[in-house]
Amino acid sequence: MAKLEERRVGQYVIREAGPADADGARSVILDTFYHVFGHGYRPQWHADVIDMDGVYFSHPRQALFVAALDDEIVGTTAVRADGPKSPPHAPWLAERYPSDTTAQIFRVYIRAEHRRNGLARELVDMACRFVAVTPGYDTIYLHTNADIAGAEPFWNSVAKQIHDGRTDPGHSPAVHYEIPIP
Repeated sequence: MAKLEERRVGQYVIREAGPADADGARSVILDTFYHVFGHGYRPQWHADVIDMDGVYFSHPRQALFVAALDDEIVGTTAVRADGPKSPPHAPWLAERYPSDTTAQIFRVYIRAEHRRNGLARELVDMACRFVAVTPGYDTIYLHTNADIAGAEPFWNSVAKQIHDGRTDPGHSPAVHYEIPIP
């Protein structure tokens, strides 16, 4: 599949990532796990961060996108052919969003000093355009941790909330969204 054309947002470049971007993207993602989420790297949730080549660069239906300022990666977003898992999410979510036909958006992370520049919105838009030109997807799905400052308002501005998992006893407190395929 051909790569999408890169875009500029002010002084930043938004593009589909390749192997040369792996270390910079991994740094943004791991810093987010440790310094924003506070839980660090968890192999059961984050294996894609270690094997970016196998998960993103060599898989025709999955991709990683980056925001770069000069040669520094400052933001990431990913698409995977993977629905939500139960557990930790409610079983009906896993049934509604099956793997393979669900494009799940992951890893929408922007370094703090580069936020409020429209980077997340452009990265998500590029991810959605990738889904639109990639055969086999029926739905774009994502979930977010609403405890992270700005996450819920951002997703409410670009996606339709499907379920607030904070009301599910015994399941993940994530908030779940869909985005129409462009």
